[in-house]
Amino acid sequence: FQASNPGQFENDSDVLWQRGHVPETIVYHGRVGINTDAPDEALVVCGNAKVMGRVMHPSDSRAKQNIREVDTNEQLRRITQMRLVEYDYKPEFASVMGIKNT
Repeated sequence: FQASNPGQFENDSDVLWQRGHVPETIVYHGRVGINTDAPDEALVVCGNAKVMGRVMHPSDSRAKQNIREVDTNEQLRRITQMRLVEYDYKPEFASVMGIKNT
């Protein structure tokens, strides 16, 4: 890609990059790969990623509403049907992530 103006990209194929509706954003309609030329998801990072801000996830309470208590007995019944496991982190993962108790 070649950037001729901020937020505007040019290439030989259809323009997939667009300026976002929110200030200082850019939108790409397709898959993005970092250190890979064959991403199989919306974003694939082959290597480490560092996040200096927040990562929003569907389990984040800031993305939810109508949070309410549930029937404890029913939830305990569901828990007894779950597969529970114990595990140790692989040493190479633990050392990179700074995990002391594996």
